[in-house]
Order: sequence, then structure tokens, then C-alpha cells
Amino acid sequence: MVQLVEVEDEHFQQPQPGPEEDDEDFTDTDSEISTESNYDPTEETLAERLDALRDMIPATARGWIHHKYEVTTSTIKSALSFAGRAAWTVSVSALLVGVPFALAYGEDQNFAAMEQEQRMRELGGEVLTAGAGGEKGGMTVEEIGAALQGGGRAEAKAAL
Repeated sequence: MVQLVEVEDEHFQQPQPGPEEDDEDFTDTDSEISTESNYDPTEETLAERLDALRDMIPATARGWIHHKYEVTTSTIKSALSFAGRAAWTVSVSALLVGVPFALAYGEDQNFAAMEQEQRMRELGGEVLTAGAGGEKGGMTVEEIGAALQGGGRAEAKAAL
């Protein structure tokens, strides 16, 4: 027949380190609720509160939220990068095409103004010579106005 004998280990025969029974500072926190606390919730920041909430949310949910955050951040960065490159391309193209076009258009306007001025000088010279020679060989005021307006009938007005 087999007999069971209890053998005590040396490790269990030594007393455990910890507070002594007669220690006056030892309090059982499970049985008592301390009313004396220097905790002030108004001094707690939002970051500290969110950090405390981290333990309440499961790791899988935190991973899912972090993944969505990373995807959103990456998408926004890509969109802003594309928009910046597109703006750069449009502005450089506008400068390379628009500036020469504006200069050519301004030069054309100056040329048209010079032609208009030359026609007015020629007509002014004809008016002066027509006045000296009489009505037969010169142009009338209506004809001069029509010539200045490009062929349409217009009335000449006196300058003040």
C-alpha cells in the first residue's frame, strides 16, 4: 500500500518579506475608501484623459482606428501634393504662354493706336488744305466724321 507524506519545502518555511503585522502605516485599501485626496480633475489635460481611455478600448478597435487614421492621412497628403504640383504646372504654363501673349497683345494695341493717330493727322492735314482751297476740293465735316468712325455716318462735335 502507498502512503502519502507531506514534505514541506524550505522556500515555504521562510517568512515572506512585506509589512509587519504591527506596522501602523499599513492600510487595507480594498476595505477603506480614502476621502482625503489631492486629485483635482480641472488640472487634468485632454491628452491625459484620452491616454486613460486607451485601456478601455480593445487593442483590435485601436488598431482599426489607427489604420483608418493612417489611410486618411495618406490620402490627404497625396491630394495636397497633387494639387500643389498641378498649381505649379498651371502657373508656369501661364507664365510661359501668357506673358508673351500679353506683350504681343500690348504691342498690337500700340500699333493700332499709332495707325489711328496717323490717320487723324492725314485727315487733319486734308481739313486744313480743304479750308484754304474752298468747298469744292475739300471734305465736309460729315465726311471727316465718317472717315474717323470707319465709314459710318457720325456727327462731328466741337472740342471745348
